[in-house]
Amino acid sequence: MLNPSRALSQFPCVLCLFCSLCFSLAAATPPDTPSSVLIQNATVLTVSHGTIEHGSILIKDGKIAEVGQSVKAPAGAQVIDATGQFVIPGIIDCHSHIASEAINEGSVSVSSMVTMEEVLDPDDVSIYRDLAGGVTAANILHGSANSIGGQTLVIKLRWGQPASKLPFEGAPPGIKFALGENPKRSNFSIPGQPRHYPATRMGVEETIRAAFAEARDYKKIWDDYNKSVAAGEKALLPPRRDLKLEPLVEVLEGKRYVHAHCYREDEILMLLRLAKEFGFKVRTFQHVLEGYKIADELAAAGVGASTFSDWWAYKVEAYDAIPYNAALMTRRGVLVSVNSDDAEEATHLNQEAAKSMKYGGLSHDEALKMVTLNPAIQLGIDKRVGTIDVGKDADLAIYNHDPLSAYAVVQKTLIDGSIYFDREKDIANRAEIEKEKKALAEKLKSAEKKPEEKKPPEKKPEEKPKLPTPAPTPTTAQAGAAPGGAP
Repeated sequence: MLNPSRALSQFPCVLCLFCSLCFSLAAATPPDTPSSVLIQNATVLTVSHGTIEHGSILIKDGKIAEVGQSVKAPAGAQVIDATGQFVIPGIIDCHSHIASEAINEGSVSVSSMVTMEEVLDPDDVSIYRDLAGGVTAANILHGSANSIGGQTLVIKLRWGQPASKLPFEGAPPGIKFALGENPKRSNFSIPGQPRHYPATRMGVEETIRAAFAEARDYKKIWDDYNKSVAAGEKALLPPRRDLKLEPLVEVLEGKRYVHAHCYREDEILMLLRLAKEFGFKVRTFQHVLEGYKIADELAAAGVGASTFSDWWAYKVEAYDAIPYNAALMTRRGVLVSVNSDDAEEATHLNQEAAKSMKYGGLSHDEALKMVTLNPAIQLGIDKRVGTIDVGKDADLAIYNHDPLSAYAVVQKTLIDGSIYFDREKDIANRAEIEKEKKALAEKLKSAEKKPEEKKPPEKKPEEKPKLPTPAPTPTTAQAGAAPGGAP
């Protein structure tokens, strides 16, 4: 029987070959960016200004330069013939955990000092798979083990680029909050150990309030110091920096977005009241499965809702979720997006958005906005992406059918005008990858069959020489008659 552990220990280079195989996909290296690209003869769904039949999109230096029916290709331009195909703005996932080596820092209730930027994994194959689903940007969130979690990061899915090239340039920073069962750790208690704090929904609220009370005081100390320095005072020692409170000060100043994991209406209203108390705004409620119950309150607060299409009943606090949630909130004036929270789900977010047409009767355009323009607005990147307009980034997805159809399959995905996923090339490369995989399997089998080196016999400790056994003393009978004739 094949023993990979032993084989790899004998041939460590095989492990390296396996690693290289995992990423030898069609777009495993950064694509060259041509100065000009023309996508022609497509049905262009602009999202912002209707649909253009037999339309073309001219891309120059990674930006959309022209959109219309009579766009000509400049000399030397790369031409993509999209006859019979559909082009939409790249899909944006407002809640993702891909491309990261860690998700939760669950040791403390407030972990605002940690950041997802420090744990980006550019080799996560989920990046490539999500590109195959038309996703071009994602909001990488910290987990929900903490009332106040780590700092979030918006990235572009630039597969093959190093981690430093993934962040979406200029995207506003964010931070993850969490309400409900996850931060109170109701399912994570360990017998014999003290309960985690907070252990109740009341404790979650108190934890967040206490953190912002500290942040408010910390902000005042720094404001007073900066005021004194501006007034000309010298020889002042600056206050001690607190990396946990600085992101919360940015929230108070409106410089950092709050994305709050939540389910129930009571906890959503609680955070809205707390935000009003401290003068900050929640940017999005994530999941927000009971949002339909308080849609008017959400609309009045001007917060976004990023929800699932039809996930529910997987735990007690999700029992009241319904597939009509997205449509009902939209009808009440809430800005709604549909997210994945899951690498596989992200590969078909177009279909997840389409479900709101069945469950709630949203129009085609309203549904499409839920994975393009609406999440772009929620993440503060709508000036760059989310629609097909002149001047915006050329982040586009090309489908063989209407993107809201169950039969739609992505043909190409472009980011900044470069093709990061090409289905035709992907299919063409599969035979080569399969061939390489078989060759590596053979190497492993050969490594297993190689006879093991015989180990020299272990040296036993030398035994001490034994003392000779003394001869037994003879008895009278054995010795015969004693001298002198005695019997």
